[in-house]
Amino acid sequence: MTGSRVVPLTPDASDRRYYRVEPPAAPALVLALNASPFAPGSLPFTAVAGLLAAMPLPVPRVRRELADLGILVLDDLGDVTLQAVTNGRPDERHRALYERAIDHLVTLQRRGAELADPRLPPYALAFDEEKLMWEMDFFIAHFVEGFRGRVLNAVARAALRDELRTVTRELAAEPRVLCHRDYHSRNLMVVGDELFLIDFQDARMGPNTYDLVSLLRDSYIDLPAPMVSHLLARFADAISPAEGAEDFGARLDLMGVQRNLKALGTFGYQAVARANPAYAQYVPRTLHYVKEAFDRRVRYGSLRELLAAHLPELA
Repeated sequence: MTGSRVVPLTPDASDRRYYRVEPPAAPALVLALNASPFAPGSLPFTAVAGLLAAMPLPVPRVRRELADLGILVLDDLGDVTLQAVTNGRPDERHRALYERAIDHLVTLQRRGAELADPRLPPYALAFDEEKLMWEMDFFIAHFVEGFRGRVLNAVARAALRDELRTVTRELAAEPRVLCHRDYHSRNLMVVGDELFLIDFQDARMGPNTYDLVSLLRDSYIDLPAPMVSHLLARFADAISPAEGAEDFGARLDLMGVQRNLKALGTFGYQAVARANPAYAQYVPRTLHYVKEAFDRRVRYGSLRELLAAHLPELA
């Protein structure tokens, strides 16, 4: 593309890199550079993009695969994330965008069940006990030990893992729906009045609260409590109207504890192993979400005591 302007975009926490290409007389495109070449049609991103588009949900089109170069050519959705809109002054448009995010999530779960195909990558993967517990071990290694520098002896480690396994076992036993896996304000792009989903290549099956926690217990932003209550009710009325509010809230907190501890593991890994300090600023908010769940539920008393010994914010 002779004469095109190439602009590097803000990277996510993966090994992919993104560039915007602005041709002189054509719409801009985004190049997603993978870590290595791939076989044509083999990337989960392409398969999931087709699945979501069929629901239909708004996603960037895959314009072309340059498989031997490890490149996907995608629609350019601009730079305005839901995070950027939320960090501005909340208004009616902000509320409407979050309602749309809830409605997209409802569509994802309903149509995900209707279009289920075991040949597609998301339906062959799940937040089973092994995966959920791997994330908890990652949290211990990269946040408690790596980021905070705490040393756990064998007894303390075993006790903490036993409590965390109770959480993961219960989550793994829940019925599963299609999950985006990273459904938060950085992965929802605002284009006009529409909300596009991105970064969906790791979609898999899991509890129906997984993406909801990612959206409403978001490490990157604060949402007003009345708005969160409204959005939770909108989701519950659509997905599980027969479930009591107490049971739904308990399941939401269970998922929230695991999901936010997992996020802390990612932040610790980025800060220490990848020497990327950008995510450290989100640690206090994420710890606060865990503390709020502990405050609401006495069932987490033992887990709270074990974690608070190393993370005093949770006391």
